[in-house]
Amino acid sequence: MSDLVPPRHHDIADDLRQQITNGCLQPGERLPSETVLSERYAVSTVTLRQALASLQSEGLLEKMHGKGNFVRRPSRKITYVGGWGTLDPWTAAEPSLRVTVRSATVQAAADLSALLRVPAGSPLAEFSCLGLEGESPRGLARIYMPRDLAPAGVLDDDSGCREAVTRFAILGPPPAAVRETVCARPPTPEEATALRIGSMTAVLGITRLATDAAGRVVEAALLAFPGDRVDAVFTAHHAIDERQTEG
Repeated sequence: MSDLVPPRHHDIADDLRQQITNGCLQPGERLPSETVLSERYAVSTVTLRQALASLQSEGLLEKMHGKGNFVRRPSRKITYVGGWGTLDPWTAAEPSLRVTVRSATVQAAADLSALLRVPAGSPLAEFSCLGLEGESPRGLARIYMPRDLAPAGVLDDDSGCREAVTRFAILGPPPAAVRETVCARPPTPEEATALRIGSMTAVLGITRLATDAAGRVVEAALLAFPGDRVDAVFTAHHAIDERQTEG
């Protein structure tokens, strides 16, 4: 029995991977158009896109809508600090890191209704935040709070609130408790598009719930970071029993 010939897109991916590894294709460099590459490798655009998708899932390429495919720059990790929910001060202060923010008032759909424990259709303040280093996405956050709990100016250009948003931080007053659920998972189609990653690239997903002393959910945040570009740091603080310090 003759050996099976590997699919053509594997050969194309191997060739492009080697060009990236040996420096023929530099970080940030734009690849020729898909039409040109299809002609170069004598394959259909469907086969070529399979090869490109493989390299995107490996983190070697990123596709920018309307611009083309680019060699991904080497990973430089950002740090998310658990507990109070924010980028660490060094990451947040990095000059090359910027966050675009869109704010709106929306009605609570079923999933947000359950998360925030409010009736379906309740008005919510929504913030969609995309962290970028240059043109490369680094993190995505969707932050929600009941509209009646939104601090004054939070939907406007209040500098204090906007600063909190751009650090993916908790927007309102310090909560009584913060609960974070962290998992590695495939991205949703929306996340894959926003973060310019392949559908098989793992993201670090964080669901953060902040509650007040009465147990009311005052804020919910859905965060996603490319798995190869983030460290999540959580620190445990052990309370000292005051009775042991007496006497």
